[in-house]
Amino acid sequence: MLKNKNKRKRETVDVVANVIILFFAILNLFPLYWLFTSSLKNSSDVIKMPPDWFPKTISFNNYVDVFQNQPALRWTFNSIFVSLISTIAVIVVSSLAAYAFSKLHFKGKNVIYIIFISSLMIPKEVMIVPLFRIIQDLGMVNSLNGMIWPNVATAFGVFLLKGFFDSIPDSLREAARIDGAGELYTFYKIILPIVKPGIGALFILNFVQVWNDYLWQLVVGQSEESKTLMVGIASLMQDLNPNFAYKMAGATVAAVPMLLIFIFFQKYFTKGLAIGAEKG
Repeated sequence: MLKNKNKRKRETVDVVANVIILFFAILNLFPLYWLFTSSLKNSSDVIKMPPDWFPKTISFNNYVDVFQNQPALRWTFNSIFVSLISTIAVIVVSSLAAYAFSKLHFKGKNVIYIIFISSLMIPKEVMIVPLFRIIQDLGMVNSLNGMIWPNVATAFGVFLLKGFFDSIPDSLREAARIDGAGELYTFYKIILPIVKPGIGALFILNFVQVWNDYLWQLVVGQSEESKTLMVGIASLMQDLNPNFAYKMAGATVAAVPMLLIFIFFQKYFTKGLAIGAEKG
């Protein structure tokens, strides 16, 4: 009798918890819903009060205008290229550095790691002037290279992946060395596949960070050909008589790649967070 009572109590708690989770999920998805539906309206309907929660007339003219009147395809390509190449480079550099800090033994390793991680406390806005001077001296202003490579030398990826490498027992690496495997072979064929969840999480986090790096992309990409989607969409907001629905369509175009990236990599992302929580 007591067992059945406890079972019903747990079921009631589960139902209440699921209702609360569903409520907050809908609450968090509402801005995306409003963004998309507003992009299908006329400009006057977007600012109408009280608002229309459902569009009375659906039109895709705003999307057509974005791609016909603006080089949105070029902006999209630039953003995808910069974010993808930056993220791949960050994963390569961070995984090698994290492996070295975690598994290799060399003099001053802990001191170097602490100094390296301390750079996370320095906001990028503080470094933007010297970074720009370096990029300017290298002739990378108004180029995608100037947006890519400064994002590679970051400590966050090393900090994230080192925790995953630390969870791998040293006996696995020692067994590989006994079998005659070299350091790079051990890293690439044995150790790296084990930390795929961490790499997936780093891929999403870094891709989103570079994609939304508006300030640096605005400073470096000053020409029309080098603008990214974030900078290009922001330039639509500078009209004296703004078409809000038109701008909503541009913002929706900028948001779609982020949603796709998360959908494709969410398995690794959630698994990486779960492993991190277990280690914590």
